[in-house]
Amino acid sequence: MASKAGKNTPIPLIIGAGGINPAGRVSGHHAYRRLVIDSLSREKQERTYLSLAKLMNREKTESINESDRQYILNHTLIRKIEAFDTSKVLWQTPLSFLASDSEQNEFNLTKKNIPDSLRSQLNIPDSESDVLRVKTQEQIDVLLPEYRESKVTSAGQLPSGFDPGSLYASRSHPRALQMTIYAASDAIRSTGFSIDQLRNMVPPDQIAVYSGSAMGQLDEESYGGLLQNALIGKRPSSKHCALGLPEMAGDFVNAYVLGSVGETAGIIGACATFLYNVKRGMDDIRTGNKRIVVVGNSEAPVQPQVIEGYRVMGALADDESLKTLDNSDVCDNRRACRPFSSNSGFTVAEASVWIVLMDDELALEVGARNLGAVGDVFVNADGYKKSIPGPGIGNYITMANALSTAKAILGEQILKTGTYMQAHGTGTPQNRVTESHILSSLAQEFGIENWLIGAVKCYLGHSMAPAGADQLSAILGAWADGIVPGITTIDHIASDVHQKGLNISMRHTEIDMTDCRSAFVNSKGFGGNNATGLFLSPIQTEEMLSRRWGKNKVAEFMRKREATEARFAEYDETADEKGTKPIYMFGEGVIDPEDLIISGDEIKLPGFAKPIKLNKNNPYEDN
Repeated sequence: MASKAGKNTPIPLIIGAGGINPAGRVSGHHAYRRLVIDSLSREKQERTYLSLAKLMNREKTESINESDRQYILNHTLIRKIEAFDTSKVLWQTPLSFLASDSEQNEFNLTKKNIPDSLRSQLNIPDSESDVLRVKTQEQIDVLLPEYRESKVTSAGQLPSGFDPGSLYASRSHPRALQMTIYAASDAIRSTGFSIDQLRNMVPPDQIAVYSGSAMGQLDEESYGGLLQNALIGKRPSSKHCALGLPEMAGDFVNAYVLGSVGETAGIIGACATFLYNVKRGMDDIRTGNKRIVVVGNSEAPVQPQVIEGYRVMGALADDESLKTLDNSDVCDNRRACRPFSSNSGFTVAEASVWIVLMDDELALEVGARNLGAVGDVFVNADGYKKSIPGPGIGNYITMANALSTAKAILGEQILKTGTYMQAHGTGTPQNRVTESHILSSLAQEFGIENWLIGAVKCYLGHSMAPAGADQLSAILGAWADGIVPGITTIDHIASDVHQKGLNISMRHTEIDMTDCRSAFVNSKGFGGNNATGLFLSPIQTEEMLSRRWGKNKVAEFMRKREATEARFAEYDETADEKGTKPIYMFGEGVIDPEDLIISGDEIKLPGFAKPIKLNKNNPYEDN
């Protein structure tokens, strides 16, 4: 294994991709196919509908009628919020109760709930009853539960009827962690290998899991409950604090799905978080430090408090602004997100998407799937800023580096004609100008005259930490089916959008999978978090493997891969027809310290075929 980038640098292959987002199950490109369903063959359309029908608990095993199709279309992607009643959002109203000289205010209170701060003001009767009728002539200040209508009613939500917590013993897990259990299971199974097979391929410390959440867990089972319960008459739970942590998605994968004892980290970079974690995984494989890396994120921000927070910031597309854009009295929830067009803000979404990386040597040895490869990932800050939310120059640097690397790997001609970009494309007035300027400026600098630009947030919304993974899943699907999703929620490009050198397509675009050798994922986040990822197509990856290992070894690899693909196909078909239970190993296979066999040279762990080697080198031997 190589220790540094160079001639023999390991290639991080993408051997699995899975998860759940507003378009459906990610493995097998099902979520992607929902985006381009009208452009698919009849066979693939039917398979996509059947997959979603099962996911949404609309029990269909053979055929889908027109009513079913319409229901599925209407209850996936961005749509009117179903997670809570947008017409009735809890909003505490402060009130003061005033008593006159002749009248007293009367209240019913339980003995245990008489506030200490009011005891001196209350006339408390002597009674054996648990419920007391108390009186006072003092002013009493209270918070009255009231309800308001949400000014934002659009969000990207998981398909209606899909409940990840019902698929395993979720035990009050926050929604983002429920999604993690399902999504990481889907990604691992998409490799075509079982967990035991993956774990036994390498020593236990050669596996890593990297994940981070931009927002942390915010529902009532996590930080939401921790911060709110005491204010609304409920008790905080011992689980609220621990389960709210931003790195908890990765911890759940280690503890309950993969059973990993290898390296783990929760890397956070706002809405660029996915690419930050991919970079960490890529670096590990390139340096030979790790051979298998699981990367992903989970975010469940479709909460009234989160939505209101972004709305008052002026970042969201609220109902009134959408009506104004359309000159209509009706809010078009389906078209809430409009990248690079006349728009008013982004649309919050939920998702959990994961990929599995493996170095090319091991991939050839075991016959792993080839969904593509990580070419490179670049991360840069903005420097000094006028505003934390405002964009800066960091994204120019990340994108220029990514384009330059693509040129070095692919050659100038393929860079110009054989790449496409999945833009950040949030749907905000600021993003349409700033990101298009970056894209256009660098397209011209690198001689790209018709750079195809996609922006899948128009379908899925902005899932924050997993947003880059949503973009990547669309890229992997395009390489499989040859269709790049267009920005179909818009009917024009805004006049202030920079377009020179760009093809911002409002229609699905067919691509030649032989010619399209790479694609880019661009991500930007509050605080000056910028990342651009370069990903290589399966065809490009295979050619690179042939040059490195020889055609005969690659031919053998492809023969081995047939069995792996068959195992994945079996899982994929079962998931579509019968559904699938996620992997959840709570309390199973727990290793006690007494089970370890430790010698001077290695540590042997039960459940792992290979030991952890302790023959470490002096990292400072040249000093």
